[in-house]
Amino acid sequence: MTSTPAFDPEGPEPARQGTTRQVPARNGKVMRVSVLTIAVALLAATLAPGTASSAPAPAAWPTTAVSPAGQPTTATSPEPTLTWGDCPEAVAAPGLECATIDVPLDYAEPDGRTIEVAVSRLASTNPQERRGVLLTNTGGPGGEGLSYPAGLRDVLKLPQALLDQYDVIGMDPRGVGHSTPVTCGLSPLDQPTNIPMYARGAADVRAEAKRVAAVAEKCGASPTADVLPHVTTANTARDMDRIRVALGESTISYFGISYGTYLGSVYTSLFPEHSDRFLLDSATGPGGWDASFSRLFGQGVEDRFPDFARFAAARPEYGLGETPRQVRAKYFELAARLDKTPSPDGYTGAAFRFATFAALYYDSSLPGLAETWQALDQGEPVPVPGAVTAPAPADPGIPGEQATPGEQAAPSSEAAGIPADNYVASQLHVICNDSDWPEQLWRYQVNVAIDRVRYPMFGAAGANVTPCAYWPSEPVEPQVEITDEGPSNVLILQNLRDQATPLAGARDLRDAFGDRARMVTADQGGHLSYLRLGNDCADDIATEFLLTGVLPADDVACGAL
Repeated sequence: MTSTPAFDPEGPEPARQGTTRQVPARNGKVMRVSVLTIAVALLAATLAPGTASSAPAPAAWPTTAVSPAGQPTTATSPEPTLTWGDCPEAVAAPGLECATIDVPLDYAEPDGRTIEVAVSRLASTNPQERRGVLLTNTGGPGGEGLSYPAGLRDVLKLPQALLDQYDVIGMDPRGVGHSTPVTCGLSPLDQPTNIPMYARGAADVRAEAKRVAAVAEKCGASPTADVLPHVTTANTARDMDRIRVALGESTISYFGISYGTYLGSVYTSLFPEHSDRFLLDSATGPGGWDASFSRLFGQGVEDRFPDFARFAAARPEYGLGETPRQVRAKYFELAARLDKTPSPDGYTGAAFRFATFAALYYDSSLPGLAETWQALDQGEPVPVPGAVTAPAPADPGIPGEQATPGEQAAPSSEAAGIPADNYVASQLHVICNDSDWPEQLWRYQVNVAIDRVRYPMFGAAGANVTPCAYWPSEPVEPQVEITDEGPSNVLILQNLRDQATPLAGARDLRDAFGDRARMVTADQGGHLSYLRLGNDCADDIATEFLLTGVLPADDVACGAL
């Protein structure tokens, strides 16, 4: 993508379990990624006052281990602790403190090898109002999260009452950023995105299979391959519980966006007794990013595209059609033309479809998308550096969040020892390790044929084969089941028209939680909702839930702005 940071192939030296070290400050700079083409496509493919309270320290902390058969067992390991200090320079912000905690690489062997997880804290400055901690996750998977608490305060303007009530906690999940980062040794051209590519037919699926098999092989042969099987959502949830203990808290509250909704769902399923108030914004569904979720991308584009069609039709200067129906027809016209003859600057039909998918994340990207279409329609160069852009990690625009999920993004600090492919690589680790993906090529060919008809705009992309079909490791344990067992303490916030985490998945998650959850839908398009789109109905319900813990009596449908 750009330059590659220095990377120690041996990785950080494992520390003794139960000890911590400050995260050293490091220099670095933020990079921006433009969405142009697949071949060039560095495309954007998707939260105690002063100091943490401390509980009396027992001699050892009981840990839930996982047996090879996936059954929990009881083990004992030293109680984790945190020593707060300065944050890495690239994520430093006023009031933000950082530390690291050692966690078991494999929770089936809690006294074995450990890895480091980096944690941040924005402490409440109002001792009388403080009630606990709010852990956050920025999605991805693969999203760095150390800067997120400050971003919530400074950019998204998290209400002061919540900042008073909670210490806001961020973390780089295991394998990500400053937390023992993994690599697959990939260049941007090896795997520019983890969003599957559009396949015109069975031959395209076969060709893509060869490419993604090579990606999986590189992951299995990388310098961090020994860590590979253990970078999972379930293990990240267990890491979160060790952080809870190190913070001296009996329960945690949680705010997670996008993939972070699945992480939160897994945590509150594994540790319901330690779960307080869980706010999940833009839900993946109860299976996380599995094969079924990937196929939802096709439905999501059909849900979301009408917003762009209305936008373009209302602006005749783009020349894309006078009605939404005509704009939709223009999509298929341009895709077919580019399938036959790519543009001079490298747009194939697959690249065009992907760039459209990527721009649908946020309304702010719609003008750029229209300009891209206009240039391609008129045979002119696509505007440079990219009509469609998305923030790279730690971009000041949306701190702590990744560019559109799936994208090969540069790490936030070139000197931090973070591999250049860490976002895409860590994302692949989680996606492929969390669930058992189909391995027979014909299944993908059949699904592509079905979804091309069901969802003609993008269905043949979401159903296409990925590196997970050739992943070098089988899941180390059964997938965590999301059920209705536990307290009623989950609020799901969901836009009606979200192509990245479609409404259908959120409804499935709501059904899985049963009476544990309520869902608030907002009549708006794009990805992510809370404190972003100015929908007072949705924002107020979410804020009130975090403040009081009171769920609405029933699901709520918030209207358009």
